[in-house]
Amino acid sequence: MRNTTIPEEEYMLPGHVACLGCGAALAMRYALKALGKKTIVSVPACCWAVIPGVYPYRTLEVPLLYTAFEVTGAAISGIREALEVLGQDDVTVMGWAGDGGTADIGIQALSGAMEREHNVIYVMYDNEAYMNTGVQRSGATPFGAWTTTTPVGKLRIYKKERKKPVAEMMVAQGVPYVATANIAYPEDLIRKLRKAKEMKGPKFIHIYATCPTGWRVPPNKTIEIAKLAVQTRVFPLYEVENGVYKINVKPKERVPVRDYLRMQGRFRHLTEEEVELIQKMVDEEWEKLLLKEEMTNRVRKE
Repeated sequence: MRNTTIPEEEYMLPGHVACLGCGAALAMRYALKALGKKTIVSVPACCWAVIPGVYPYRTLEVPLLYTAFEVTGAAISGIREALEVLGQDDVTVMGWAGDGGTADIGIQALSGAMEREHNVIYVMYDNEAYMNTGVQRSGATPFGAWTTTTPVGKLRIYKKERKKPVAEMMVAQGVPYVATANIAYPEDLIRKLRKAKEMKGPKFIHIYATCPTGWRVPPNKTIEIAKLAVQTRVFPLYEVENGVYKINVKPKERVPVRDYLRMQGRFRHLTEEEVELIQKMVDEEWEKLLLKEEMTNRVRKE
């Protein structure tokens, strides 16, 4: 018998049409392993509106509701309320939207669902741009990145703004459980979704999902880049339960951000000074996170 902590059950069938090395496809596979078959998924316009294939074919063994770009939060609110009326409280409701449909177009519906305290899980799978429609810049696109709407020609019009901290916005709103996850750490991802499933009320999970097509990297580097995101502290893994922070992975060695950036074509234009600036930003955010963990745990003990 295989010795693994990852459930063997599969609720994602072969035959999807995701790009080679798609991190979003892995994210969904792990999420459904965590939540099981009694799950209803709502998906807006995004890569995952295409990945399952064309009707009458399917690749998911759970009910799937397609909605407009901006309404994921409202859709899962309605599904949850309908299940409550039917007395079906053993079904998990999960919104599954990309960074564009969450950080930008769908932020109002997300905030509303969280404020109304519906018993739902909202997952933002983050490939850091509007990948399905041509790699356009989103609010979650990181500083310095090339996209088709932040081109890098002679004018060097790459993205000059920082990545929008959606998870921290949810913490500030008082969402009881907020967590980040990463496809390169499947056990951690599955544990967090299982924890969210068992908790009542609104939950928000931010999943890092590599996109070889939009990031200009080979498909076989998907997991390597995802691991580097954590090791360089570009994308820390942590969870916040009732306002208390816990960092799940604290890299023993400080891997330079340069190692992460140089693997991706979307950052290839950066100068050494710009790379150092990004390193400084990452270091600052990591120190803030360490302080949040220390302070919130101190308050809880007191």
